[in-house]
Amino acid sequence: MADREKEYLEQVDRLVREVKYGTVTIVIQDGKVIQIDKTEKIRLK
Repeated sequence: MADREKEYLEQVDRLVREVKYGTVTIVIQDGKVIQIDKTEKIRLK
């Protein structure tokens, strides 16, 4: 696995662990990761 791929996986893993409610989206173009989005929702009681 290339260093860049490992870095992307580590970043996605960190984001997934941070978000309690929401989404993590990976955008791929021509077989390469070009963007990682995190959307977090805050649940009101």
